[in-house]
Amino acid sequence: MKIFVSSDMEGTAGVVDWDQCRPSGSQYGYFRDLLQEEVNAAIEGAMAAGASEFLVNDSHSAMANLRPDRLAGRARYLSGRHKPLYMMQGLDASFDGVFFVSYHGSMGGAPSVLSHTYNPRAIAGVWLNGTPAGESGINALVALGHGVPVVLITGDRTTGEEIEPFCPGIRAAVVKTSVSRFAADSLHPEQAREVIREAAREAVLRLPDAVPPSIELPATLTIRFRNADLAEMATWINRVERADELTVRVSDEDAIRLYRTFVTVVLLTRGIAE
Repeated sequence: MKIFVSSDMEGTAGVVDWDQCRPSGSQYGYFRDLLQEEVNAAIEGAMAAGASEFLVNDSHSAMANLRPDRLAGRARYLSGRHKPLYMMQGLDASFDGVFFVSYHGSMGGAPSVLSHTYNPRAIAGVWLNGTPAGESGINALVALGHGVPVVLITGDRTTGEEIEPFCPGIRAAVVKTSVSRFAADSLHPEQAREVIREAAREAVLRLPDAVPPSIELPATLTIRFRNADLAEMATWINRVERADELTVRVSDEDAIRLYRTFVTVVLLTRGIAE
C-alpha cells in the first residue's frame, strides 16, 4: 500500500505561536523536531497496518522543514516552494490513501490555533459548495481528482471537524484543543504521537472501504478577501467572477483545475497583501 502525506506544522501538539513554526523563529528548531516525530508517528502507524511506500510532501512555509534522513519508512521527501499543486504536489492515482498531518483550522471558522486559509493577509474565508472550508477541504479537491481517499487528519479538534463534510468517516487524531487563535491545551508530545500512530493504523486498516472525498462536481469555491483590491485582482484570472466587493467565485467540473485556479489566486494576491 502506498500513502501520500501532506505535512503542515501549525497542528503539531504544543505549537501556539508563529515564532514556533517559522524558520526565523527562536523556538523553531525545537518545534520542528516535534513535527518530525508526528509525521513519523503517522508513517509508523500506517506501516503497522501494512503500508509499505510513502511520499511526504513538506507543505509548510518554505516547505523544507523536515530532516530527510530522519523520516520513518524510508519515505520519499518532496520539498521546496515552487510546486504547481502546492500542498498536494506528488499525489496521483497510484496512491491508496492520503494523510494530512499537523493541519490547522480555517480563518473563518471556530477557534483554532494559528488559523488561516493559505494566506492570512489576503483571505478572510473560503466556502466549498457553500460549506466553510479550510486548507484540508480545499486540498481534498486534488484527492478527488485522482480518486484517492483522504483517510487521516491530525491537529486540533476544530480541524478534524472542518474536514468531515468533505471526507465523511475520516480518522481525526486530535492532539490539542484550541482555546483561542494563540492558545491550546495540548497532549504531551509522546501521547500525541501515540494517538496519531493508532489513528493512522486504523485509517489504513479501513482503506478497503474508504472512498474519495464527497465533493459534488461541478464544484464552486467562494473566496472572501480582506479588502476590495484583492478581490479585483483575483478576477484577472480566467473563470473567477466577482460576487460582491470582497468576494469572488470560481466553478469547475474538473476538481484539480479548480484547485490550481485557487492556488493561482493565492499567489497572485500574495504580493499586494504583503
